[in-house]
Amino acid sequence: MFDILIMAGIMVGLYVFSRIMLKEPIIPGKQKKQSVNQVSSSNKGRKKTSTDMDDSITFRELFSDVVVIQDHMFRKINNQFVLIAEVEPVNYFLLSQDEQEGIDITFETWLAQINYDVKCYLQNRYIDLSEPIAEMKKNMAEAENLDSNAYEYGKSLIEDLMTWQAVSPRYETKRFLVFQYKIDTSDTKADSNEELEGKILEKAFAELYRRFNTAKGALRKAGMDLELLTNEDLGELLYYAFNRRKAIKNKYKDVAIQEQLSLYVTADQDDSRIETIKERIENEKSEETEQEREAS
Repeated sequence: MFDILIMAGIMVGLYVFSRIMLKEPIIPGKQKKQSVNQVSSSNKGRKKTSTDMDDSITFRELFSDVVVIQDHMFRKINNQFVLIAEVEPVNYFLLSQDEQEGIDITFETWLAQINYDVKCYLQNRYIDLSEPIAEMKKNMAEAENLDSNAYEYGKSLIEDLMTWQAVSPRYETKRFLVFQYKIDTSDTKADSNEELEGKILEKAFAELYRRFNTAKGALRKAGMDLELLTNEDLGELLYYAFNRRKAIKNKYKDVAIQEQLSLYVTADQDDSRIETIKERIENEKSEETEQEREAS
């Protein structure tokens, strides 16, 4: 019994010594609870920063007042319009010193020439290999007299790609330039609201497209190409911004294929139903015309 007590005392002493050497608490969990309480107390009253929030918050703040996508532009409240162009980057660090210097000078020259605000927006998107894999499967199925070794190699390659994408997904960075312009309606004269609306859109697009062309011509000299985003591209941009996790499984192209972007019902209808709808539309138009005549 005495020997057991001695062994227990030695083991306790070794344990205490090891905990002191590792600078850890002798009683497990005591300091951990304290540190957790300290962290929670230090977080009280602290405002959330961008690191505490979702990455898309920056995009929400940038386009928080978007009303509609119209004529390849975001239309915001107070007749403010936004045009976005995607930038095709260059392999800057693979270039020589003189080539890098040329890119820097070109970019600085463009910035010095403009007198309006231009923002940069970066968006990380999931690299989807489903289309290349489907193309490989199609080519293998349609290939004639394909060697058995080549077929097995292609099959194993497809399996490796599918496994690689499932286990370790990759992301690519998309780069965009954001041009903004606000229309002052007091300077625009029109006889009707419809004419005023047309002039506002025309003026906004003309100014923003001029700025886009200026950037495109300047950055082309540095090997960076600019592509204007269309209405569909802007919708895709919003989709990836607000559905970062869902976009991996629910792909934007599938949303478009399933006609979920349509403004009208696109299901198959019989001829009688289509004629009935047309008749109702014509009746409503005639009623609106009569009401306008009575009002005038």
